[in-house]
Amino acid sequence: MPAASRPTPTKLVQHREKHFATVQGHYYRHPPRIERGWRQTLIDVDGRCYLDMVNNVAALGHAHPGVERAATRQLRRLNTNSRFNYGAVVELSTRLSELLPAPLDTVFLVNSGSEAVDLALRIALATTGRPDLLAVGEAYHGWTFASDAVSTSVADNPNALETRPDWVHTVDAPNGYRGRYRGPEASRYADDAVATVHRLAAEGRPLAGFIAEAYYGNAGGMALPDGYLARVYAAVREHGGLAIADEVQVGYGRLGEWFWGFEQQGVIPDIVTIAKAMGNGHPLGAVITSREVAERYRNQGYFFSSAGGSPVSSVVGLAVLDALRDEKLQQNARDVGRHLKERLTRLAEKHELIGAVHGSGLYLGVELVRDLATREPATSETAAICERMLELGVIIQPTGDRLCVLKTKPPLCLDRESADYFVDTLDHVLSTGY
Repeated sequence: MPAASRPTPTKLVQHREKHFATVQGHYYRHPPRIERGWRQTLIDVDGRCYLDMVNNVAALGHAHPGVERAATRQLRRLNTNSRFNYGAVVELSTRLSELLPAPLDTVFLVNSGSEAVDLALRIALATTGRPDLLAVGEAYHGWTFASDAVSTSVADNPNALETRPDWVHTVDAPNGYRGRYRGPEASRYADDAVATVHRLAAEGRPLAGFIAEAYYGNAGGMALPDGYLARVYAAVREHGGLAIADEVQVGYGRLGEWFWGFEQQGVIPDIVTIAKAMGNGHPLGAVITSREVAERYRNQGYFFSSAGGSPVSSVVGLAVLDALRDEKLQQNARDVGRHLKERLTRLAEKHELIGAVHGSGLYLGVELVRDLATREPATSETAAICERMLELGVIIQPTGDRLCVLKTKPPLCLDRESADYFVDTLDHVLSTGY
């Protein structure tokens, strides 16, 4: 067939910047033009294939046929809003509630993780009648007014800590690798957070809620210190506040051993937020809480989301749950993720630039440092490595406030061959230069 007339990747970036707000950035200095994808592979318009090691939105993999069939079929039938009475929204809400422990049995459907977090915070404020919230450092929760207010990552917003509203309070990131407390001392993060909760209550500002990623995603894919959430949740609840688990990145089986991040901590939150994997790229998110808490939100009037829980969104959500179950993707995340982490850990023994390998399942973080003793962040090296990996056919990106962690969160269908290709390519880059 004759070649289609199309702008080059460089021209396309120029056209993008002409009308698309440039604050909506793009990956890489000279990004390829990606127009197709299949499973864990992205394909540019010149037919070059790239291993996608960063896309936790397309959790099932790109162009999943089950999702495509469900969305196409429903678009031919009906797409409206959830105030009409149809079966798919009921089935999706039921299946979501069945994935969570009691008393989490009541579902709100929205369009995104930002909206889910925003709604969760509003529910906490409405339930308690209080204005104050507690968030954790180095976290990202969204771009809406409320979700941005509790986002503390300076990588996403260099002025994050200085621009928090006075009703948002923060505690240190419980980073046991490079934070104030390291190794066995990391248990002290919970001591400090509990002390903050009690201090705020004594000052007449008891919390409406505490929000944290149940497994630290944005900071580099690392587990919270053992017992951290149990202790902080207990202190918050002692003063009548609610515990919110942000599962937008780490939930839905990505951790392999656990379907939800909060399971790793042995706790049950009062409110859970989910998105990303829930729609495999379709805009879909949810807030799940108890009936008691959900009913307290009625004092704010009624809740409605035009596309949240629409017939198309609902059948997409159901197709994703079907695929997670039928294709055993949580088990794949556990098995392939374990193999991948073992290989990366061995690679760290060979290359001193690798300071640590964090994470579980297919949510890993490879932290790069200039000195193993001082743990000085290798920020510029990480950026250069990502550019070089692109040249060799691997898409990977930095994360964390110091932008020195390789954010390793591929589609859950990643196979061992692709995991090995990623490690072998990283080994080659670290051995030959970047």
